[in-house]
Amino acid sequence: MRDRLNVSLPVAMISQIGDLAARRKVTRSAVVEAAVASLLSPDSAEKSEAALTRRLDRLTRQMQRQERDLMIALETHALFIRFSLGQIPPLPAEAQAAANALGQERFARFLDTLGRRLSQGRSFRDDIPLDIPAMRQTSSAPASGKEASSP
Repeated sequence: MRDRLNVSLPVAMISQIGDLAARRKVTRSAVVEAAVASLLSPDSAEKSEAALTRRLDRLTRQMQRQERDLMIALETHALFIRFSLGQIPPLPAEAQAAANALGQERFARFLDTLGRRLSQGRSFRDDIPLDIPAMRQTSSAPASGKEASSP
């Protein structure tokens, strides 16, 4: 539906509108309508600002996820070291060589497992729920009888 609106414009502007309409092969009304629509819509600066704000929001969320992942990695590493040092008794001197060989063998298996997981696209991060309180609620539910298997 269209409605009529009468406006008065300077003669020079009406002449420019007519010239533009002739060059583009459209009506003068179409030229004026496009100009008014452009004036009423957000200008390019506002569009750019909105796009920049969306990008910054996305980057902020990505940084928050990276901070979370780094904190999980640091805490996991610290807990592993703390428990390892607390659980492993000191070895007598005659057992050091055998323990060293066993440690090298275990480390090689660790690297193999790590390489397999990474090549499959699996990550420890994927095993950690985003909502920790929800995990606590589900872990207090009766166990299904499944035991976690080692990687």
